[in-house]
Amino acid sequence: MKDIAQRAGVSESAVSFALNDRPGVSEITRDRVRRVAEQLGWRPSTAARQLSGEGTATVGLVLARPADTLGVDSFFLQLISGIQEVLAERHLGLLFQVVEDVDDECAVYRRWWAEHRVDGVLVVDPRTDDARPDLLDELGLPAVVIGGAPDARHPGLSTVWADDAGAMASVVGRLYELGHRRIVHIAGLPGLAHTERRIRTLRAEAERRGLAEVCSVTTDYSDAEGAAVTRRVLEGGVLGGGAPPTALVYDNDVMAVAGVAAATELGFSVPGDVSVVAWEDSALCRMVKPWLSALSRDTVAFGRVAAAELTSLLDGGPARAVGVPVPGLIERASTGPCGPCGA
Repeated sequence: MKDIAQRAGVSESAVSFALNDRPGVSEITRDRVRRVAEQLGWRPSTAARQLSGEGTATVGLVLARPADTLGVDSFFLQLISGIQEVLAERHLGLLFQVVEDVDDECAVYRRWWAEHRVDGVLVVDPRTDDARPDLLDELGLPAVVIGGAPDARHPGLSTVWADDAGAMASVVGRLYELGHRRIVHIAGLPGLAHTERRIRTLRAEAERRGLAEVCSVTTDYSDAEGAAVTRRVLEGGVLGGGAPPTALVYDNDVMAVAGVAAATELGFSVPGDVSVVAWEDSALCRMVKPWLSALSRDTVAFGRVAAAELTSLLDGGPARAVGVPVPGLIERASTGPCGPCGA
């Protein structure tokens, strides 16, 4: 402050007023002080901000998933890209940590709160029986739940939600139009709210359309598990009567690509014998033959919306639920009319 005051020709108190956007100096003086501060490479001290009650300028994101499943998962990479765009505009840092399970995640929140490490958090993978929202309310830690239910209400928590039910209904509807009656949903981790929404919607759509040979099988999102489950369902180990499905819906692009390879090894033609749909569209879907039909959404924009909602909470805005557009089905060469039609 002394260096800035000396070079700008003002008092140290004027420097403080100017750099902290407080009244007491003219706009001309404020601009001059800021130019000098920029020339000198001045940045606010995080430690000083904390001591003065101004926060840490950092938000947190904890991921409770197997670390070895993240390297090829495009969803989280794109989500974090969108989050980072907004945080960078506000000069906010992102503290990221991977843990084993939700209990460990809750422990991290408690530690961050006690140590004043973050001003707020972004919560992913909401569960059907989720202890995190109540804990965050108890701690008074502002948070945005990404992928939560639109009717979830907690005083300090906002929700950014996607219509998984609507997306699944559109996929089932299109496969039904193509003549498919035996459909297997190769789902993600059990207990995740979006997994359960998709499973419930598949069951509801099957019941509504009178489809008896439809089911979901949960996995860990990995390519190995996606391939293993694909082999099992195509060898007749899931649907009644021992018949293989004519359509497979995967909860991510990684499993879908592995599934196509497994189906081909077993002698199944895609889409001649079995149609394939991936939930997340990515470059992977266009690096396999045939190119994969996929549900497409702007995941980077999803991250931007979530980060913007968190900064709104940090600015004193109200908690609210914000929806993002329903993912749209992009049809490519991996889906077609039912060949071995079981109608």
